Amino acid sequence: MRDTYSLYEAKAKFSAIVRMVRQGRHVVVTVHGEPVVELRPIAPKGAGLKARMDELADRGILVRPDSRRTRPRPVTRRPGALKRFFDDRD
Repeated sequence: MRDTYSLYEAKAKFSAIVRMVRQGRHVVVTVHGEPVVELRPIAPKGAGLKARMDELADRGILVRPDSRRTRPRPVTRRPGALKRFFDDRD
């Protein structure tokens, strides 16, 4: 969950905001309506890459790849594209 506070409100409610962050919530502080600071809990030690990627995906920052495609497809269909490219440059 994410909450938004103006700088004035954040200063007045700092202790309450820290309690919210300790409970796992994310708080955004704005200045003149523009978000400038995000307060979030520090990841516990030992939290690995998978845990961080899961958190980013849950927040909508990271888009997980399609599980059906495991390998990238070739860009060209005909072999020798690189050789043709260099031959055309000469």
